[in-house]
Amino acid sequence: MLKDYNKYLDYKEDKLFLENVDLEELAKEFGTPLYVYSASYIKDKAKAYKEAFENTDFHYALKANGNLSIVKLLKDEGFGADIVSGGELRKAIKAGIEPSKIVYAGVGKTIQELKAAVEAEIKMFNVESSMELDILNDIAKNLGKKANVAIRVNPDVDPKTHPYISTGMKKSKFGVDIKTAYKEYQYAKSLKHLNVIGIHCHIGSQLLDVSPYIEASEKVRELYDKLVKDGFDIKYIDMGGGLGIKYKPEEQEPHPKDLKEALYPAFKDIKARLCLEPGRSMVGNAGILITEVQFLKDKGHKHFVIVDAGMNDLIRPSIYGAYHHIVPIHNKYKEDFIKTDIVGPICETGDFLAQDREIHKVDRGDYLAVLSAGAYGFSMSSHYNIRPRAAEVLVENGKYRLIRSRETYDYIDYDEAIL
Repeated sequence: MLKDYNKYLDYKEDKLFLENVDLEELAKEFGTPLYVYSASYIKDKAKAYKEAFENTDFHYALKANGNLSIVKLLKDEGFGADIVSGGELRKAIKAGIEPSKIVYAGVGKTIQELKAAVEAEIKMFNVESSMELDILNDIAKNLGKKANVAIRVNPDVDPKTHPYISTGMKKSKFGVDIKTAYKEYQYAKSLKHLNVIGIHCHIGSQLLDVSPYIEASEKVRELYDKLVKDGFDIKYIDMGGGLGIKYKPEEQEPHPKDLKEALYPAFKDIKARLCLEPGRSMVGNAGILITEVQFLKDKGHKHFVIVDAGMNDLIRPSIYGAYHHIVPIHNKYKEDFIKTDIVGPICETGDFLAQDREIHKVDRGDYLAVLSAGAYGFSMSSHYNIRPRAAEVLVENGKYRLIRSRETYDYIDYDEAIL
């Protein structure tokens, strides 16, 4: 069953291994909470996308997991970057990704961020509003440059996912209404320091059903045909990311080939180059979060397993009600199960990793593996309750290396420097 999440994850003599690396030994060496990622899994995902799609540019969504070693790994696999901040721009360039392979989305880009990206001469800005067009044009003019732009269109398609990560419907803050997008394109074309070269569309995240892509692609194709007919030189159609992963045991994870089958009917004969921005699907099931059991607590009507990983380490269960499968690192109680809440040390009732979950019996000092934690795990972590952030380790073919040291309490001193 674990191999359905990650084929490199399995028990050997009741101990859990990832890519033939003993996870219990990693926890003892580096401490917990600890993020561990499988390099081979990420490479396999990159290969799957490249084999499924021809004449396609891939831009890894750094927001899913921005660890420099992981970004470099995907750069080596030929991926560019999808960024949403100035920090991600810096990280992508530091990883060796050429600016000509970087696309920049997001509704709230600052002057400083836009300026840095114009100076870097990135591939394309995925612009979210007419005001952003004006400001970007002014920045490019002042720098003596022209910025390449696509306009993010909102096709009003229900992606059938959590409302917080649904981005392609009318009520979303993202993009412009596809029905009025043509006027935005005409306006963008009138601005002398912008090159209008693309269409961008991203309907949401964690899509297990690819059918919403069909409707979205048909609407984008209709806009593309109108723009090309009227003289626009559209070089790229960027359909974003959003392909989901397996979180629950009963879920089926879509393959990049499924996405291709949804998109290609609309785009197979276009001159523009297709772009995709996979993030979660690249790294989600590559990673696990290891946490140590601190206390067991029985309140009669409720049982708790209290661990050292909290909502500051993995916030998805708290804000999305997200399910993460949780298994013991050392499965010594094969037939003994308990029903429990797995909770962290943060002073919030909402600090939990699982609720009313049936798991194998555990003792104080045991380690648990929280699966599907490679995406939006560490990248959404925080210092809440003044807690240092976790360490990160990358494993591959029986070897491992530390790719981010555990923070110490020294970080607390940063804000004291201005006192």
